[in-house]
Amino acid sequence: MRKLIVLSFISLDGVMQAPGDPEEDPTGGFKHGGWVFGYSDDVLPKVMVKQMSKPFDLLLGRKTYEIFAAYWPYANTSENPLAARINNAKKYVASKTLTRLDWNNSELIKGDAWNEIEKIKEQDGPEIQVHGSGNLIQMLLKQDLVDELWLKVFPITLGVGKRLFAEGTIPAGFKLLESEISPSGVIIASYERAGEVKTGSFGLETPSEAELARRKRLKEEE
Repeated sequence: MRKLIVLSFISLDGVMQAPGDPEEDPTGGFKHGGWVFGYSDDVLPKVMVKQMSKPFDLLLGRKTYEIFAAYWPYANTSENPLAARINNAKKYVASKTLTRLDWNNSELIKGDAWNEIEKIKEQDGPEIQVHGSGNLIQMLLKQDLVDELWLKVFPITLGVGKRLFAEGTIPAGFKLLESEISPSGVIIASYERAGEVKTGSFGLETPSEAELARRKRLKEEE
């Protein structure tokens, strides 16, 4: 089974909308596009290069696919170490509106997207990475198809915007695999799916009737 990994930039209050550019995704009147810019440092690019150093396929929603297809094929591969890897990767695109894909090595997911994604995971091949694609991620989480979360949590609150964990996210346990903090205060943390939510109580246990009787007897004997 191939791993499906979500890579996401999020704010402290869980917003993932338009991290890279003011015009990236103004849906809903979002006015804070490009909010990662103020926290740029040397660590984050190195982390992204490391996380994309092994072979991978991409699973993208329509909007992220269109943003990527308008940029990466024209990026200077000698200046950006990620360009060649992204351009050469197999791109699976989940969309109900697109009818053709012009970016090389791209495949449109047809029919029942969730069944098709499950079939893709069962095929031989490298890990599957999901970048951006907020609406797609919501459904992947709801269908419990996400194996790992590679998050970059920025020290900022945005108040409004599309959130990584929105309504419909199922209760799920995760295990921390690794973490570090960049010089600008970004928490870089990777998690893997790990069973169900564990619950318990720190409250005092209610004594049994026998115990209450024992305590009463000892008090009377004092």
